[in-house]
Amino acid sequence: MMPIITLIGYRCTGKSTVAAILSAAMNCPWVDTDSVLEERFGCSIASMVRSRGEAFFREEESAVLETVLASFSGVLATGGGVVLQPRNRDLLRTRGGAVVWLAAPADVVRLRLASDPMTSVRRPALNGTDPLAEVDAALIARDPLYQECADFIIDTAEQTAEDVAQKVAIWFDSRPTRPGSQRPSP
Repeated sequence: MMPIITLIGYRCTGKSTVAAILSAAMNCPWVDTDSVLEERFGCSIASMVRSRGEAFFREEESAVLETVLASFSGVLATGGGVVLQPRNRDLLRTRGGAVVWLAAPADVVRLRLASDPMTSVRRPALNGTDPLAEVDAALIARDPLYQECADFIIDTAEQTAEDVAQKVAIWFDSRPTRPGSQRPSP
């Protein structure tokens, strides 16, 4: 068993929203690994990072990813930094089903972060400053890692979540499925 579609990408690129829309369209469940982690520890990710540190959070994030990939069949939304761990990238490539990278440029991400009242609660600054201040550097560091895992890339900057979900569904239905086939382009 493995996810049908796994969504990866930075914060505020629409992973959870698109996962919910896709799951309804595909008539299957969806899960968000950040929500699973918060449920498991009974606190927000921001609180976990503040009290136990980023290393603890990343280790637990990996454990949740491994568990979900082994037991869940549906649409999976992952945390923005899940690609930072090499073992997570391996898991995504081998057990993540169709991996879709939802991408957006730094200015769009900053605008979305600034306008989301849950940013301070659910999206901690991992460098100890402001979540808005770390966007550029984080995207530069993570983009090659998202690219390494992605079967399909879609820019969410100027599209509604419904449009993104529809394009992902169309790609999913038309993608090559035979082993060794080329990855589709965005």
